[in-house]
Amino acid sequence: MSVALELYEQLSDAADDQARFQLIAHAIGRLEEAWPRASEVATAHDVRESELRLQKEIEEVRKEIEVVRGENKDMELRLQKELKQVELNLRKEIESLRGESTKELEALRGELTKEFEALRGGLTKEIEVVRGGLTKEIEVVRGENKDMELRLQKEIKQVELQVQEVRVEVQEARVEIKATEASLRTAIHRQTLWLVGAVGAVVGFIRMLEWLFP
Repeated sequence: MSVALELYEQLSDAADDQARFQLIAHAIGRLEEAWPRASEVATAHDVRESELRLQKEIEEVRKEIEVVRGENKDMELRLQKELKQVELNLRKEIESLRGESTKELEALRGELTKEFEALRGGLTKEIEVVRGGLTKEIEVVRGENKDMELRLQKEIKQVELQVQEVRVEVQEARVEIKATEASLRTAIHRQTLWLVGAVGAVVGFIRMLEWLFP
């Protein structure tokens, strides 16, 4: 295999320009090694042929490098175009997802609003029912309190009448007690006078006995 063909295959498999330049330098080194040494006799014709062959191989390598550069440039442009297209597609998908999310949020907000309004309406009705029941119970309690108040007032009046009657009875009893007390005092006074008279009689009788029987 010639040096040019081997260099071509190596350049085709090279990863970047730096590797290609190294391959070219290595090929030139090999060519230099293949040139006649100072100890060898070389004719001008041989030197000219070697020079022409080397120039031809160098031109082929340059053309290959230009082809590879063109391919890399085309690949770079294609990748940039694909990258822009991917970015555009991603933006479209993001906008689409954002729009769908907004619609879903609006729908969810509407459903929650409806449920909240329905719940508020139900609670309002229940509150009104409870309020009506409490109002009726309050009216019943007020009526019962009114009846109780009237009954208590009636009972209080009856108690006041009974107290008045008791006062009259007490007053009458006081009058009777005073009359009884006066009667007792008169009787006691009379009894006292009788006792005094009796004692005086006894004393007089004793003195008379003392006088009769000294």
